[in-house]
Amino acid sequence: MDAPALARLVERAHALLDRLEAVLPHAPAAPDWGASVAFRYRRRGNAGVLEPVRHVATIRLAQLREVDAQKERLLRNTEQFVAGRPANNVLLTGARGTGKSSLIKAVLNEFAPRGLRLIEVDKADLVDLPDLVELVAPRPERFVVFCDDLSFDEGEPGYKALKSVLDGSVAQASDNLLIYATSNRRHLLPEYMKENLSYQHTEDGEVHPGEVVEEKISLSERFGMWLSFYPFTQDEYLAIVAQWLRAFGVAEDAIPAAQKASLVWALERGSRSGRVAQQFARDWAGQHGG
Repeated sequence: MDAPALARLVERAHALLDRLEAVLPHAPAAPDWGASVAFRYRRRGNAGVLEPVRHVATIRLAQLREVDAQKERLLRNTEQFVAGRPANNVLLTGARGTGKSSLIKAVLNEFAPRGLRLIEVDKADLVDLPDLVELVAPRPERFVVFCDDLSFDEGEPGYKALKSVLDGSVAQASDNLLIYATSNRRHLLPEYMKENLSYQHTEDGEVHPGEVVEEKISLSERFGMWLSFYPFTQDEYLAIVAQWLRAFGVAEDAIPAAQKASLVWALERGSRSGRVAQQFARDWAGQHGG
């Protein structure tokens, strides 16, 4: 092969490599870690990007009412983690609007001065979780990967990636990373009545779950700590309403009348959740002045 032909071949090979690089997935690049205490992981074409959150939610632990038991356990686990002691991945499950996500954000604000950082990852991007683990492994900070409103449909690729990182992969997560996830259902995958047919009942009364059911619960079992949240009673709801009214600057003597209106608001919304209480308080404070 003469020199001009060889040069053309090399040029075509470089062009082919450039096109391949454009379509192949790329590991996420390190962000400016000093830009924020919270980051969002997003796919941009074939590359993953960690974007600093410029305006982090300012929720504080004192603002969260009627979840003291859950608050205490998550605080203790995070304290152990930040101090470099063993700690668990956490699954927060239960009724909507009861403070699951807010509690994680408040814990971040509590421990951020001690080096805690948060990375929010959508379930569609969990396939890249191993790359995130490698990216943060050499960092001195402690990282919580936050998956909000987590649930999977059959066959979603993020399910197996999360399962491997939690437990079961030969390359386990580094000791400076935990996963905190919220979900409205405990087992994270849809369950169907037909799956109960695979249960076996032996003569001695022992029950053996079928393989389908075992697979459904295996992911949630890999979270070392479960925190359950329950619907609020009317009294608990009113206490949360009062807390948010104070936070929005409503005068103490105006709170009783506002609480009565909050019951109508909850009835119209069909829920007495903490989220509904906050939305009412914001609306009331906006109308009547803080």
